[in-house]
Amino acid sequence: MLAIVGLLTSVGMTIVDAAEPSQSGPPMVISMAADGVQRATVTLDSYSYIPNHLIVEAGKPVELTLTSVTTIIPHNFIIKDPAGSLSVEQDVSAGKTVTITFTPTQPGTFPIYCDKRLWPLPSHRDKGMEGKLEVR
Repeated sequence: MLAIVGLLTSVGMTIVDAAEPSQSGPPMVISMAADGVQRATVTLDSYSYIPNHLIVEAGKPVELTLTSVTTIIPHNFIIKDPAGSLSVEQDVSAGKTVTITFTPTQPGTFPIYCDKRLWPLPSHRDKGMEGKLEVR
């Protein structure tokens, strides 16, 4: 492996780590539909969520459509409040779409992350696959 890296760098090629996290985008305020449900789609890509900052209203149901655009790597979508008021955990296989529904009851900011990993490599969260849910 070192010989290949040395060969590639000696001929002027740059090696880029494909696992670099994407930049944070602007927060997405999820609007309320006529039926009282806050709906949004979140794209799960290589070590990122798009959007990665969701803002919702407490006490109202949230429906998220989670779409993985990866071809091989599975991901998951986890939101856990250490105090126990919110717990969401959903696996999303590569290339699949899953819909989840939950109702956040307490205001606060909660981390969103993927804890998948291929041992001994860092977890997807360690590679930048994280975001936040802001409940107002």
